[in-house]
Amino acid sequence: MTNVTIRIDETVKKETENLFDKLGMSMSGAINIFFRQAIREQAIPFPIRAKTDGEKYSKYFNPHNMNLRVKSFTKIYAAETFFEANKKLETR
Repeated sequence: MTNVTIRIDETVKKETENLFDKLGMSMSGAINIFFRQAIREQAIPFPIRAKTDGEKYSKYFNPHNMNLRVKSFTKIYAAETFFEANKKLETR
């Protein structure tokens, strides 16, 4: 394992910590999921676009869709962890 240091707005950090806490994960876990998905897709794993005037969330980033993505990433991470554990068992 290695450490990564990032600079982030304090409000964004607090809001993401609250969200991830509700989802039962740490910020580190969420960032690991993001990194793994980016590697898997060889791209940012979601579209990036500017908001239009008066738009609170892009359609993609509405709370319902974000909750579904986090759940999906959690399942992907759990599956990878499971397969990594099995690989270790097979090599002994």
